[in-house]
Amino acid sequence: MKNTPSILIVGAGAIGSFYGAILKRAGCSVSTVLRSDYEAVRARGVRINSPLGDLSYKPDHVYRDGDLPDEAPDFLILCVKVLPGVDRVALVAPWMGENTRLVLIENGLDIEKEMTAAYPDNPLISCLAFIAVSRTESGVVEHKAYGKLVMGRYPEGVDENCQALSRLFTEGGIKVDLTERVVGERWRKCLWNTPFNPLSVIANGADTRTILDTEGGEELIRAMMREVMDVAAAEGYPMADELIDQNIEGTRKMPAYKNSMALDYLNDRPIEREAVLGNVVALARHHGIPVPHLNTVLVTLKMRAALEGRG
Repeated sequence: MKNTPSILIVGAGAIGSFYGAILKRAGCSVSTVLRSDYEAVRARGVRINSPLGDLSYKPDHVYRDGDLPDEAPDFLILCVKVLPGVDRVALVAPWMGENTRLVLIENGLDIEKEMTAAYPDNPLISCLAFIAVSRTESGVVEHKAYGKLVMGRYPEGVDENCQALSRLFTEGGIKVDLTERVVGERWRKCLWNTPFNPLSVIANGADTRTILDTEGGEELIRAMMREVMDVAAAEGYPMADELIDQNIEGTRKMPAYKNSMALDYLNDRPIEREAVLGNVVALARHHGIPVPHLNTVLVTLKMRAALEGRG
């Protein structure tokens, strides 16, 4: 691997564009694979407003989905949403080389297995992004707060590839925590995503402040978090009780934020219902753990999807 490795972002929406900008600041060659934003990014680059300053950049190469690269990247970072019908293996197939490190910056539980099955000889780095960021128009991203990554080798451990990528993100200006148990960290991320994201959809795209400040809202969030913790413990990943308070306090400190699921819903895009919520409820059933609040939200989302013809 070169001293300044080449990076390819597949799924350069809000998340992918932001972390591409960070790696660009670290001196990497950063290219993108785009669908709807191809013309805008090719013409003007990616514009990012951020508390870190102006992170705008022009990718070294801008590819359309279906193009072929000049050479395989050192790190391929996959940032697409985990949705039914999205073949992530096929999306990365044209770009994977013998020595390419595959990096997932995606939400949800149990999302790595199909990728490791397809590419057993390529190291897989699994990452959790703790960030408030959204795409406001084609090629334009607004970063509101945070940006920390938690990463580890899947299924466990930290290797030299994790360490190398962590150094690059750190040089670019964000905090990275390396973890030996990345699956456990996915459960910690679900502690926030599993309550807030689905509730935002049921409440017609409500932001975090509306959810917490509505009478009974914080109480509901806390109850859903408790149920997530119960399922995580049954899976072998117990979490400290104080994490609930920490998540609530951290959310109240950041600006009112419409999460990615809310924005997808408002823009008539599919939502990551199963990856974020459905998989947790399925594991609860497997262990015989009651999760009445999570199950009610899941069933309500399914009813709403059926009524609106979203599936």
